[in-house]
Amino acid sequence: MSTPPPQGNPFAQNQPAGQPQAPYPPQPGQPGIPPQGAGPYAPVPPQPSGRKLSFKTIKNIVIVVAVAGIAIGGYITSRDDANTAAVGDCMHRGSTNDNNPDLEVVECSDAKAQYKVLAKIEGSFLTETLASSKCEAEAKDFQYTYTESGDGKDFLLCLKDYK
Repeated sequence: MSTPPPQGNPFAQNQPAGQPQAPYPPQPGQPGIPPQGAGPYAPVPPQPSGRKLSFKTIKNIVIVVAVAGIAIGGYITSRDDANTAAVGDCMHRGSTNDNNPDLEVVECSDAKAQYKVLAKIEGSFLTETLASSKCEAEAKDFQYTYTESGDGKDFLLCLKDYK
């Protein structure tokens, strides 16, 4: 008769009889054994490649878009202002304020046309009398003068009623 082979680890010391032996080599997930790749020199898992925008970047983008919007809006609204008027254009008075009449260029066929530009003179005009004498020299049958200064070029418009 033969003897069965000894069970367990013959090299284990002071192992109480009847206790199961740990398998050799140690397997991950066993108590006291860290999982594979988790140690002081474990590889770093790859990070997602998507880049997050910071608050500062988003704020700067919003500011640039707002400034561009204001500039474009200002350009669009000023396209028909008095500073674009030329001799022969018709004008409409947008407000009734005599100090700031808000003239805009309109088509002469438009029902809003009130004045016709007889002359446009570039330069600064300090008094109404000086403006009137300049218009008199350029357009004898003018009825009104309109001066604008401070926003870019200074100019004088010599106007008469259109209808």
